[in-house]
Amino acid sequence: MNSPHFTSHQIGDFLVTALSDGNMSANLDLLSGIETADAGVIQHRCGITEPGNIHINCYLIRGRGRTLLVDTGTGGVNQVGGLLKGNLGAAGVTPDDVDTVLLTHGHPDHIGGLLDAEGRPIYKHAELYLHPLEAEYWRDDEKLKMASERVQGNFTRVRQTLDAYTQSLRFIDGNEIIEGILPVWLPGHTPGHTGFRIDSGDKSLLIWGDIVHFPHIQSAHPAVSIVFDCDPAQAEATRKKCLSQAVREKLLIAGMHLAPTGFAHILMAESGYRISYPEE
Repeated sequence: MNSPHFTSHQIGDFLVTALSDGNMSANLDLLSGIETADAGVIQHRCGITEPGNIHINCYLIRGRGRTLLVDTGTGGVNQVGGLLKGNLGAAGVTPDDVDTVLLTHGHPDHIGGLLDAEGRPIYKHAELYLHPLEAEYWRDDEKLKMASERVQGNFTRVRQTLDAYTQSLRFIDGNEIIEGILPVWLPGHTPGHTGFRIDSGDKSLLIWGDIVHFPHIQSAHPAVSIVFDCDPAQAEATRKKCLSQAVREKLLIAGMHLAPTGFAHILMAESGYRISYPEE
């Protein structure tokens, strides 16, 4: 079930595979609600040698005759990430095989792989699913005007992408995307930030997007937010709810910024929670 290169989990009819897009350089100073030195200690105690780096995962879902991709990485823009295309091929899938792309939200490390260097769709045969609040946010001219120059670039990228996929863009409405895959609205990081859940018998998987960026830190201290959060208070509330639910329901978690193995369980700890990566 698991290839030498990728970690997969079978949930009912669906085989879910974590595909790395690589790392992006970041800094623990991006966090608020914790001293940078304390955050560094947590990273080091967990064996993380580059404590400021953020890993990027995408997820391939195959089953019931369908091939779906959850997020598309950075596309290698600015020499960041960009490993998804090669890893997708190594998993035996071409972009033309993908019939559905599920987007957690519009940040560049999630939608960057949707367009080629000429601004054309890479996944030409795929329907693109996005929460309507997400599209509304990135198309809001007032928010664009208030954004920093860097973030304005993000607005431009999202708009170009949605325009390029206009014929295949579908909006999530709370119903199953296909039978067995349910969207879960997880607002705060962005207004339309969305996870995706698969349930089968006693197994349940939640792909929770960007609930955490630094998994060990933000599980131990769920109140810690990152500068990328649009609404830090709402993101915190959503994170606490997700962590509690993951423990209560014994969910298998997939997250875009977990370790490259891509899957984890959430366990209770003395003053919060902790990430537990399954042995593969």
